[in-house]
Amino acid sequence: MTERGVERRPGWGAQLRERLGQALFLRVAGPEGPAHAARIHGTPGPRWFPADSPIARVHGDASMFVGGIRALLLQSMHPAAMRAVSEHSGFRGDMWGRLHRTSRFLAVTTFGTAEHAQQAVDAVRAIHERVTGTMPDGTPYAAGDPHLLAWVHVAEIDSFLLAHQTYGARPLDAAEQDTYVAQAAEVARRLGVLDPPTTVTELREVLAGYRDELRATPEAREAVRYVLLKPPLPLAARAPYAVLAGAAIGLMPAWTRPGLRLPWLPVTERTVVRAAGSAAVGTIRWAMSR
Repeated sequence: MTERGVERRPGWGAQLRERLGQALFLRVAGPEGPAHAARIHGTPGPRWFPADSPIARVHGDASMFVGGIRALLLQSMHPAAMRAVSEHSGFRGDMWGRLHRTSRFLAVTTFGTAEHAQQAVDAVRAIHERVTGTMPDGTPYAAGDPHLLAWVHVAEIDSFLLAHQTYGARPLDAAEQDTYVAQAAEVARRLGVLDPPTTVTELREVLAGYRDELRATPEAREAVRYVLLKPPLPLAARAPYAVLAGAAIGLMPAWTRPGLRLPWLPVTERTVVRAAGSAAVGTIRWAMSR
């Protein structure tokens, strides 16, 4: 209120921040995002993780925009995981629907009540039971296979952690990184992963153990092209998305680039791409900080 009792309107900067923050939130969380957020954060009860624990810091930071894209790219390198996505998921026609569901799952299990978190885990496990099929050579696959679940888990956690350490507002120290991996392992066990890694060293060992199984299939290249080049976004949002996608590519291992037909420009990635990515993530963080 002013001295004359007239209510002040927010300045143009605050209005821009409000509009941009709402647009980004709705794009990631979906049209029902506000209702889900109110339920996740507003329901009283015990949580699986403390509010300022490493998993909350990582999953609540704007760097997840980069980590999420990087996770999709890396996960596509496992032929069975990619086959399951190609045959059972809507990455072509419902990519944002998948993003909404994934972001909601991460939010519920990280910030929601223990009851709601367990309900989310149970729902995902029920979906996994229905996702089965056959590889081109006749080998069966199942989304509930602990070995396949472990790959999806470690590819995600490695991507989220690397993006946070590169673009996060408050990077974790060595002990906090181990705590993050251990906390993420608690959710992974409930999803059906057997003996998930609980330290950064173990995470790297598990990732290395999958190396001989990974390759870029035609399905993987199709998914990568769709994610990078055909996002269902308005034209005004394409350029910022391209910056985030470039930052995600810059965090991909060098050995994945040829098969997925991704560029390899180490000097540019350490300078131009890193600076642009930091600016984009910082803008998202500013817009969504309300």
